[in-house]
Amino acid sequence: MFRRPSRRDLIVAAAALPLGMSAVLRAAEPDLSGLSDVTTGARPIDLAERTARIARAQALMKANGISAVLIEPGSSLIYFTGVRWGRSERPTVAVLPQEGAPLIVTPFFEEPSVRESLAIPAEVRVWQEDGDAMAVAAAWLRERGLAKGLIGIEESVRWFIPAALRRQLPDVTLVGADPVVRGCRMIKTPAELALMQLATDVTVAAYRWTYARIEAGMSGPDISALMNAATRRLGGSPEFALALIGPAAALPHGSREVHRIAPAEVLLMDCGCTVQGYQSDVSRTWVPVGTAPNPVRRVWDQVARGQQVAFAAARPGVAAGRVDDAVRRFYTGLGYGPDYRLPGLSHRTGHGIGMDGHEPVNLVRGETTTLAPGMCFSNEPGLYLPGRFGVRLEDCFHITPSGPRWFSEPPTSIDRPI
Repeated sequence: MFRRPSRRDLIVAAAALPLGMSAVLRAAEPDLSGLSDVTTGARPIDLAERTARIARAQALMKANGISAVLIEPGSSLIYFTGVRWGRSERPTVAVLPQEGAPLIVTPFFEEPSVRESLAIPAEVRVWQEDGDAMAVAAAWLRERGLAKGLIGIEESVRWFIPAALRRQLPDVTLVGADPVVRGCRMIKTPAELALMQLATDVTVAAYRWTYARIEAGMSGPDISALMNAATRRLGGSPEFALALIGPAAALPHGSREVHRIAPAEVLLMDCGCTVQGYQSDVSRTWVPVGTAPNPVRRVWDQVARGQQVAFAAARPGVAAGRVDDAVRRFYTGLGYGPDYRLPGLSHRTGHGIGMDGHEPVNLVRGETTTLAPGMCFSNEPGLYLPGRFGVRLEDCFHITPSGPRWFSEPPTSIDRPI
């Protein structure tokens, strides 16, 4: 008969394992007794907030001559309606009209489940298995005199859905809904900023807990398991916990090769979670065992300075691409690159963030969207030396009328990275 091994059994077995394997067992069942949920007081997005979002969307529709906007399940559907649903070959969609309450179209047998998360007043219409969801949506649009003109399609909607709508309404013109959806979602409200701050606080606290428990012989997955366990205990839902060791840190998103912590070896971590649907994204790089070699210290200090260059450039009214330009000028002056070449910064300086880990717009060359209060970005101008190591420090900020404000304060020394 199988008997679940006790904690003592695991400790005894670990003592006989090769270096690193005992660390795996410790990471699998960490002692989380010192951590508690810090998100219990989080204020969820309420009806008033979503009502204001729809009003803003309708004002943007009028300004852009768009009669209605069609949205599929995903973060934009949650943003406007609260409906949390998956995508399949059976469409569930929302239609936001220029005036009045939205429409939800869903399969008949899914209606009760869809209503469970519906957080706004809306009309719900259903379609049967032998029917057509877009025929239902088209009929509703005709009733409201919206069967002609411009229908905005949210950028992530799968093509077969608007193609079916066009067959039903040949006189409509389908256009991108970015001016409406991005126009709303890129500008975060105080309620959204508070949830993003809380998610960041969870990630930083999980880093502090994990930092003290990293040992020689641990692999990236061992360390990631510790980080995710701490994040859950603190009340966040882990999204990712990347732990790149040594040469793998020179690859921004890692390698399949297994590396283990050794003296003077670099560890690059990139971790994030969600709280009430809003995300964090924080990266740290340090040397967990032994002393950081001078070349690593030098690059770490350069990246720390690169973060500050980006932060100083991120002013209201500045084109987002200018932030990336400022960092590349600085790095080129240090002998990196030029441009996206290695050794140097091979990716954009930052990305938008909110309900999704990566949202429009990016801090990347050529991006002309101007920064405005409420916009949120990552700031991660890493430097990568192929075959050797990489350093990435990442902290997110939001734009205020007087300039950028951090969600998490960047570290100032590789000796105190957390």
